[in-house]
Amino acid sequence: MDFEPAYTPEQEAFRIEVRTWLASHVPDVPNLLRDTPENYQRFRQLARDLGARGWLFPTAPVEYGGGGLSVDRAIVVAEELDRYDLPLPPVYNSGGRLGGASVLVWGTEEQKQRMLPRIFRGEAITWQLLTGPEAGSDLAGTTTDARRDGDEYVLNGEKVFIGGSHDVDYLWTIARTVREGERHKNLSWFMIPRNLPGITIKPMELLGDGSEGVGQSWKNTIYFDDVRVSADDLIGGENNGWRVASTHLELEHGSGGRIGRNRWFEEALRLTSLMRREGKPLIEHDDVRARLVDLFVRTEVSRLFDLRNFWMDRSHVPMTYEGPQSSYYRKIGGLEASQAILDMVGPYMLIKDSEWDHSNGELESYTRLAIQALHPGATTDIQKVIMARRIGIGRDEQEQAGRTGH
Repeated sequence: MDFEPAYTPEQEAFRIEVRTWLASHVPDVPNLLRDTPENYQRFRQLARDLGARGWLFPTAPVEYGGGGLSVDRAIVVAEELDRYDLPLPPVYNSGGRLGGASVLVWGTEEQKQRMLPRIFRGEAITWQLLTGPEAGSDLAGTTTDARRDGDEYVLNGEKVFIGGSHDVDYLWTIARTVREGERHKNLSWFMIPRNLPGITIKPMELLGDGSEGVGQSWKNTIYFDDVRVSADDLIGGENNGWRVASTHLELEHGSGGRIGRNRWFEEALRLTSLMRREGKPLIEHDDVRARLVDLFVRTEVSRLFDLRNFWMDRSHVPMTYEGPQSSYYRKIGGLEASQAILDMVGPYMLIKDSEWDHSNGELESYTRLAIQALHPGATTDIQKVIMARRIGIGRDEQEQAGRTGH
């Protein structure tokens, strides 16, 4: 059975346009070197160039700097970038993908006009600041405070494990605006300019070393010390922050989907064709071929879940459990896939820059990231809880999915 989407002649003509343009604009830089300071700026320029064509956030409204494209064209753009192993956006900008949607759904018209064009055109990089020392999975338990003082809020607190590398223009987070208030109803959501006095960003040394792709493993600790934020940068109204957060959490938990090839299987196929055992390629051994079939099925289901969610979200099809289902399956599947490849090719493949390393260090990086990926964007346990609530297990009413604004 063929699960691949079919394309019209018009859509294929658009693909040729995108592919031709990317061929002359994507920097020729190996994956593992993309996030050096110099190369990062090249990919940030690529983001600006994509934004100028309306391809950076292709389904976002034109009046706010997006492309206003149909979902089928957005899929084409994402597929063509994926041929270069690049996501959309092509630099680490999770705040733009998530925070931009939150402003689009909950912001005032003035806020949309002021903030979104810079974000959707790639002129501003934004980071999400969610996890704190006291609140990871329990996001509503944040102890970062925002005290109202006239036309400003004074923020104090600490955020940890914040993704992002090199530069940032906006930081967004939720903070307590009523310290002893009712849980979930005492939070407010802010889009904070990075250049305000009192903000300190310190990189963290973690399992991921910051060298992979476009910054996926960079993490930071960020401190707010009497940071004065304009009330104009409060999104969604005071003490309404949890409802605003439902938008970016919905996307982060998988409902936004993603476009990508079956990379784990492709790498396994390449390595088992290259490496030999008992005088013949690994792929010719029955035990390896059986393991490859299992790996293909597992990773292909994950890819199709993401493709389904990408289409559903941007086509405004009502969603319930699909986001956390996809995220959970991807997290567990990535860990199982990395183990399956190691079982086939041998753990000595993890020794970077050795005679056994036939993946130029990428398998070692993939293996670390497969472990690390179990936690960001809600842990696997949290994803199971969300799925249960969405299908009505243990509650009188089913939990509804957050509005995403695509």
